[in-house]
Amino acid sequence: MQWDQRKQIRSDSRDGDHRSPYQRDKARIMHCASFRRLQAKTQVVGVGISDFYRTRLTHSLEAAQIGTGITAQLKQKFPDISTALSLDEHLIETISLAHDIGHPPFGHGGEIALHYMMSDSGGFEGNGQTFRILTKLEAYSEHDGMNLARRSLLGVIKYPNFMSALSHPNYHPDKPDRFSQVKASQWHPPKSLFDCDRDAFDWVTSPISAKDKATYMLADNNLNEHKKTRHKSIDCSIMELADDIAYGIHDLEDAIVMGLISRSAFSEQVTDKLKVLDIPWLSEQAEHIEEQLFHAQAYKRKNAIGALVNCFITAIDVKRLHLFDEALLEHNAQLPASYQQALHTFKAFVFAYVIKKPEIQLLEYKGQQIVMALFEAFASEPARLLPKNTAQRWLRANEQSATLGLRVIADYISGMTDAYANRVYANLFLPKSHRITDK
Repeated sequence: MQWDQRKQIRSDSRDGDHRSPYQRDKARIMHCASFRRLQAKTQVVGVGISDFYRTRLTHSLEAAQIGTGITAQLKQKFPDISTALSLDEHLIETISLAHDIGHPPFGHGGEIALHYMMSDSGGFEGNGQTFRILTKLEAYSEHDGMNLARRSLLGVIKYPNFMSALSHPNYHPDKPDRFSQVKASQWHPPKSLFDCDRDAFDWVTSPISAKDKATYMLADNNLNEHKKTRHKSIDCSIMELADDIAYGIHDLEDAIVMGLISRSAFSEQVTDKLKVLDIPWLSEQAEHIEEQLFHAQAYKRKNAIGALVNCFITAIDVKRLHLFDEALLEHNAQLPASYQQALHTFKAFVFAYVIKKPEIQLLEYKGQQIVMALFEAFASEPARLLPKNTAQRWLRANEQSATLGLRVIADYISGMTDAYANRVYANLFLPKSHRITDK
């Protein structure tokens, strides 16, 4: 069975279309509604605060650019392995563009809210929703979503196991009386796929032996935390590195320009740690990089950002795991340990000094409250309050089970942009708002 095969085979071939399957997949991603909505979804800073700062869309574009750069580097450094694995820039660009399309409005605040509301009905998680959109929801086929090539879908699966298998039984406390009392720290979902999408996962992994599939789905137990999967495909490992570099390095630029971080904090938490890692160029130039990042002239900051990205891209290797018969699972792209530590230092700094800032957390909390209120309203009278096409989907799903009906509501809300969710909330709950939002 070919990895470039689709679940639904087109019967009407198009004359003159000489694109590869992955070029066609990239076009489907770029032209789908879920991808367009990323332009109005929060990345780090709330959408609408400024036109300059990154959104989920610009982050995905940057991740795609970095992913193609990683692929080009690996093809140059490891030509035999790259040829054997058929590494493809269009494929990596496709999965990098697609990797965030399932994330809901208001960043992790929206994810926490939907998981809380769906906790008794299969849960919610952004990566699982991405897989669901690609395989079920986007309207490129009747039943198979975008009907992407099997390898494209394998590359998007960062966490190859299901919510029920990875959830810690004692992780979530009893539900509080009011939404305002829902603590985000107690309602993080396990990074996973949804149990209701098992059929799609089984199709994607059907070329893999039962032994390889069982190993692929292995997860580590964590005390008092959800389990976390261990493995991913070579393509997914490239995409994940691109995502991490874009988050740790490019998102840092927004934080510096906004004044969210001080140079003294960066010097202590990043520069001093980089200097002792003994990484060629990076450790030696750490103080100079800091100077450029915080320089008043923007081009110097851009030069430093570009140099950092190049440093990480050119360090990536391909490693054999000695676990799988399937070559796409047996090989992974990875950074050497010192570079991994350096990138973790950047990511941890962005998380601690940007994401966890009170002003950012206030925005997440506000979004969390909005999403929970919307879900409660729609679940109370779906046929009355949902848009007509969504209400019809809910009716069909609810006839099968109430759980599937609630999944349709989660699909609808998770697809909203930040601004659209705000408008719907205003229409439902604010007396002076009279906009029509039904489409």
